[in-house]
Amino acid sequence: MPARIEDVAAHAGVSTKTVSRVLNGQPSVRATLRTRIEASIRALNYVPNASARSLAGNRSHLVALLYDNPMAGSSYTMELIVGVLQACKGTPYNAVLHPFDAGDDLAARIDGFVAQHRPDALVLVPPHANNAKLLQRLDELDIPYSTISSKLRQSRIDVGFDERRAAAEIVEHLISLGHRRIGHIAGLPGHGARTWRLSGYRDALRKAGIAYDESLVAEGDFAFASGVAGAKWLLDRRRPPTAIFAANDDMACGVMREAYDRGLAIPADLSVCGFDGTPVSQLISPSLTTVHQPCRELGCLAVESVLQSIRDPAARQQARVPYQMELRGSTASPGKP
Repeated sequence: MPARIEDVAAHAGVSTKTVSRVLNGQPSVRATLRTRIEASIRALNYVPNASARSLAGNRSHLVALLYDNPMAGSSYTMELIVGVLQACKGTPYNAVLHPFDAGDDLAARIDGFVAQHRPDALVLVPPHANNAKLLQRLDELDIPYSTISSKLRQSRIDVGFDERRAAAEIVEHLISLGHRRIGHIAGLPGHGARTWRLSGYRDALRKAGIAYDESLVAEGDFAFASGVAGAKWLLDRRRPPTAIFAANDDMACGVMREAYDRGLAIPADLSVCGFDGTPVSQLISPSLTTVHQPCRELGCLAVESVLQSIRDPAARQQARVPYQMELRGSTASPGKP
């Protein structure tokens, strides 16, 4: 027989009313007691009755993750989704995963989405995390939300990492190998990651006393095809770069594809590095030098933080998690294998 709320109460040694308060996210339960009850819920595989719970607590116990539709198949998004699902596991909350195209007027559509799904909280991924009109509307609707890597100060709860410093560090790695003509393929305009990674690229050049050359920066949109196009543009320069830093791994793979098509050896003829540390970075040959972005941790922390804000509406958090450099076979000194 499925476990009942009475079974959870008996297992935790508390009253059913206390279990109910935990299930409804009420702040009046001590942290140690809450932890014990949540452990009992997991131990008994207790699944609350969604209909009864919603009626009793006026909550849907749903957390909605809103992300950009064109990114739906990317490793970045999938890793975030895994983190969101992990954070919900063992809690009364379930996740609603919903793609919205960045071209949509999400601020105008959010009322309908909220009315249909009744989420208790939202997690927003760029570019939606950078949509000031959307965040303002959510504040007006009084719906708790957290953002991931937002470039706005408007969000009360944001989780991310120091992308600018990470980008500077990977370009510094190329400079330490002896590269001086370093190309960059920038990300989607308006995206926070574009701004921070381009700024980090420029920071590293400035620190090394290398003049910034606008002709070595190609436009991209984080997609593989734009990496191919950006590489074509850079490698067609009269003096092409000896290394290319792409603003994400998908575009870096596009660079490598174009290099192979031209008969260039990596890293002997061209060093390539990316950003994000997606699984594909280890599957290609040579494996890709990149920055490992802690996507799962970001998704998990974004959910945990916004659920905490339900229990404590005054809670504010600007959390930063560590990143990791992954130095692999796609980078070397100029002219060396």
